[in-house]
Amino acid sequence: MAGVKLAPARKEKLGDQLYGRILEEIVSGTYGEGDKLPSESQICRAFGVSRPTVREALMRLHADGLVATRQGSGTFVQKRPSGHLTRLAKVSDIAGILRCMEVRMALEGRAAALAAERRGGAELQRIEAALAALRTSLEAGAVPVGADHEFHRAVAAASGNALFAEMLEMLEETIHQSMTVALGITHAGSKERARRVVEEHEAIAEAIRRGDAEGAGLAMNYHLHRARQRVTDGGREL
Repeated sequence: MAGVKLAPARKEKLGDQLYGRILEEIVSGTYGEGDKLPSESQICRAFGVSRPTVREALMRLHADGLVATRQGSGTFVQKRPSGHLTRLAKVSDIAGILRCMEVRMALEGRAAALAAERRGGAELQRIEAALAALRTSLEAGAVPVGADHEFHRAVAAASGNALFAEMLEMLEETIHQSMTVALGITHAGSKERARRVVEEHEAIAEAIRRGDAEGAGLAMNYHLHRARQRVTDGGREL
């Protein structure tokens, strides 16, 4: 593992930086599926970080399903993200995309729940118009980043709390990038995968339509979780 000493950054913890560096080496193919990663002590020395920082980074990679620990043997690469991923995003951007998706799960699930409780006719119409555009584009074999972004903005606006929409605007560049990657991978997959993406959005809209706050929050979080999996799934059908 080619180590470069990590320096604390005002906006990024050492654990996040190390997570990104190891992820880069997995995505780039430095470590392939089944390969053993260096030991915790080796990573500590290579990057000049503490053991808790290394464990934090490895735990996140484990949560992403990218590595697995075998007791007494070490940590091994369990899967490598799809080759489409590196064609759709710079390797150095991938960790940021995945972190953005984590934030969106915390933010948009609550926004969807509130939308189910507070939406009016105009807000529901906006959500359904965006859903129709997304469905039409995916069925036509296109990559509907604009329609997808509009759907999520419409849900945030329907929450009745302007801060949700403002927070999405703050993340707009990274959200747009993450949608481009996730939908690009979907586009490169099967029609069944595209159909599942449409169904995930339909479930969110339907829960909001019937005023089911819990269902809307769960549907949104499920969709974002699956979108994140599609980024890291190594081309598997999800």
